Amino acid sequence: MDNFSWKKCITNLWQNHRAKTIGFSLGFIISVAILVFGFFKTLFVIIFTGAGLFIGNKIDKNDDLSDVAENFLDIVQKIIPPIFRR
Repeated sequence: MDNFSWKKCITNLWQNHRAKTIGFSLGFIISVAILVFGFFKTLFVIIFTGAGLFIGNKIDKNDDLSDVAENFLDIVQKIIPPIFRR
């Protein structure tokens, strides 16, 4: 037990089990956020963080955001019942 090092342990986890480490960390952070702030507030933050990440990724790749907006609006039109459309 004299040779135990948290740095070596974390480095080993990161190098050999990266996806599991990320998944565990995200799951832990989200569960703590739900316990502290509540489900809907946490869901709100996750949705807008994901939207910001998506938009930022499109901007970094120099993609046309108008195509993304048109596709989004097409999906919304399919979801909304015809009675609510103008």
